[in-house]
Amino acid sequence: MPTIKLNDSTTIYYKDWGTGQPIVFSHGWPLTADAWDDQMLFFGQQGFRVIAHDRRGHGRSSQSWEGNEMDTYADDLGSLVAMLNVKDAIFVGHSTGGGEVARYIGRNGTKRVGKVVLIGAVTPLMLKTPGNPAGLSMDVFDGIRAGVQADRSQFFKDLTTPFYGANRPGAKVSQGLRDSFWMQGMMGGMKPQYDCIKAFSETDFTDDLKKIDKPTLLLHGDDDQIVPIAASAQRTAKLVKNAKLIVYKGGDHGMCATHKDKVNKDILEFIKSKAE
Repeated sequence: MPTIKLNDSTTIYYKDWGTGQPIVFSHGWPLTADAWDDQMLFFGQQGFRVIAHDRRGHGRSSQSWEGNEMDTYADDLGSLVAMLNVKDAIFVGHSTGGGEVARYIGRNGTKRVGKVVLIGAVTPLMLKTPGNPAGLSMDVFDGIRAGVQADRSQFFKDLTTPFYGANRPGAKVSQGLRDSFWMQGMMGGMKPQYDCIKAFSETDFTDDLKKIDKPTLLLHGDDDQIVPIAASAQRTAKLVKNAKLIVYKGGDHGMCATHKDKVNKDILEFIKSKAE
């Protein structure tokens, strides 16, 4: 398996397929690079080089005890794209991966970045605070931690329901998609996944978003039950200069799978569009 070994001896697994302008994908919690297969196949077939990694503690990467927070996630991504000599790339982040992309830019600038796509991203801040009244209370994230600690396997199976909107009238979510989510989740380490809950819920990306100076596309479902749109994309759109927000009516959090054709089409059109 292709991997990169970091300074702290953590090993990061990655996929690097095709040739052409690179698209770098960062996945959500508790998933892996495999969550991007629908996008990687499509864009690889469109003549792009597609790259995705398993975040530390997730999937086939090392199950690190330390470093399971956003600064290190961003530095891991930075090490990978530097090693692969990525330039003029489209950086695409879903959910936690959206925060990872934002923090990467906040720490490294946009010298390797051509455009940015944030999908159901946790930016700018998920946690409810006096300055972020639309956020979710700490009780929500404590509940996630409790679920992971009590019975991680069952918790991941149950999480597929709100994640893909399977509890909505007319929803068609296959058992195979649910099984894939569960399998990816169980590949990761319990400790790093537990730590990552704090990383995706309590990290404030406001300053990172203000440093994005490349064309940016935001995709978000207005029925996202995991990362509600009011505290995320609607605020992010005001922080990123000239960001374009496309709201998916009835869209769920897992729309890279449930709405993959529209997601792929919207991203492709954005990539091909000229900067205004």
